[in-house]
Amino acid sequence: MSYMADVFEILGDSTRRRLVEALRTGERFVGELVEIMDISQPGVSRQLAILEEARFVRVRPDGRRRLYALRPEPFRELDDWTRRYRDLWEARLDRFAAELDRRKDARAKDKGRRPSAPRPSEHSKYAGRIRP
Repeated sequence: MSYMADVFEILGDSTRRRLVEALRTGERFVGELVEIMDISQPGVSRQLAILEEARFVRVRPDGRRRLYALRPEPFRELDDWTRRYRDLWEARLDRFAAELDRRKDARAKDKGRRPSAPRPSEHSKYAGRIRP
């Protein structure tokens, strides 16, 4: 399996994504993460071990406790990888927006040249009258 496939598999888990979000603000102890995540301590520790093995988090001992923090490198690598595809989609979306603008302009010009057809009730000899 390729490195990027592994990254998507790791971050594909909603619990791990929530842990990553919780760690965006800085280092946290496992106990803090348990409170945020509202899952058991062994569950949080298991997910942190997966993130650590995948190099997304680093662990720093602080006395008897361990502090977890995000490592920026894998996120930079992921950003570099997705940038290639972002450029592709942005170019396509720019072309799509230009086409929508062109069609909108064409419709506006068509409306200016062709008056809309009057509704029969507005211009009939019975307009405004009750029909027998």
